This record gives sequence, structure tokens and C-alpha cells, in this order.
Amino acid sequence: MDIKDRILVVEDDKSIRNFFRTILEANNYDVIMADTGAEAYSMITSQCPDVVILDLGLPDMDGIKILKSVREWSSMPIIVVSARTHERDKVEALDLGADDYITKPFGTSELLARIRNAIRHVRASYLTPEGMQTGIFRSGGMVIDYDKHRVYIDGADANLTQNEYRLVSLLGRYAGKVLTYDFIIKEIWGPNMKTDNRILRVNMANIRRKIEKNPAQPRYIFTEVGVGYRIVDPD
Repeated sequence: MDIKDRILVVEDDKSIRNFFRTILEANNYDVIMADTGAEAYSMITSQCPDVVILDLGLPDMDGIKILKSVREWSSMPIIVVSARTHERDKVEALDLGADDYITKPFGTSELLARIRNAIRHVRASYLTPEGMQTGIFRSGGMVIDYDKHRVYIDGADANLTQNEYRLVSLLGRYAGKVLTYDFIIKEIWGPNMKTDNRILRVNMANIRRKIEKNPAQPRYIFTEVGVGYRIVDPD
């Protein structure tokens, strides 16, 4: 018997819920639904879905409250799908542990790709102790060799510094997910580092000069303006 990944859709708009169900079931997912925050949290704790698609504007509470509550005990993938487009809302959700943030309206292919990536990422973290990354990340001409601590572009060593390598390997570990500036700074320079995007921008500019043919039109590391950075999905 084929075991399907179960997706919980938390959305109060009936027509949007039906759209999600049609698309997801057509792509072989088991779909369950909730239209309030209280119902959603009850289903998360009882059903343990593989992915949660979470709208923020729920009738009984803000979806951010659900995100905070779940992150106190679980790392299950949570993809926020919201009509809120302000950078502040994206940063808050991502900093609180959302795996992704998609703004409405969105494309079906994009949604399905984000779901696949969220599932792939959480399962990859189970493969090594404490989520340690080993092996090879490969996308197009870029290779991150986690065992050798090297990044190669079209077979040639990119000659990254230690901090530059740590930045690229961190993005590779969360491939396809936008990492906020604050998260990256604390991961690379420590929790006591003042949130100063300037040092991060300087390092990223140096990295792009080494790995991108045209830094102004990157193929590998993308900027989510006002939010953070994202590396391309692996092959």
C-alpha cells in the first residue's frame, strides 16, 4: 500500500480550502483541513501531519500564535501562505520558525515545489546526528563538499574564506528556504553579535564574485529584499 504524505491545510476561506484539496490530492497527498486556529492546533497534535500549510488571518487567532506554539515542541514543516505581503510579516514568520512564506496569489507549481522542499529538508536532517551535514550538495555547476569544507564551481575550487564557506554551507543546509538576515548573523557570528546587515552584505558580495558568472544576475544565491537570502534547490 502506498503511504501518502499528509498535509494539514489551515485556511478559513472555503473556496481556497477546496482549491488546496483539489491540487494536493491530484498530486498524491493525503489532505486534512482546519478552518480555525483551535481546530488546527488540535489536529497538529493528534494527526502529526508531514506538512502544515498555514494561513495567518484566522477567525479566532493569528496564525503566528500557532507557529509559536508548535515550535516549542516540534520541527514539523510549516509553510505560511498569506495575503500579508509586508516584509515585516515575512521576517517575523521566518524568524519564529516557518520553513517558508508564500504570498497570495501563488502558482500551483511553486506551491508544490515548496512542499517537496520542506519535506526533503526535514527528512535530510534526520540522516546525521544533530542535523550535521555531510556529503555533497550539487546544483548545476556548484558543488558544496561538506566533508572537505570546499565549494567548487564548474569543477574549480571557489577559494572561499572560512566565513564565506560557513555562509554558503548554512544556506545549503536549508536549500530552498529563505534565511533571514538575523538568523544567518546569529548562526555565523554568534548570538551576541549585533544585528548588522553590513558585514553580511560584504561577505555575500565577496561570495558572489567568486561563485557567480554575473553577480548582478545570480544563479545560485538569491536575495529576498529586506528579508534574507536563499540558495537554489539541489539537483
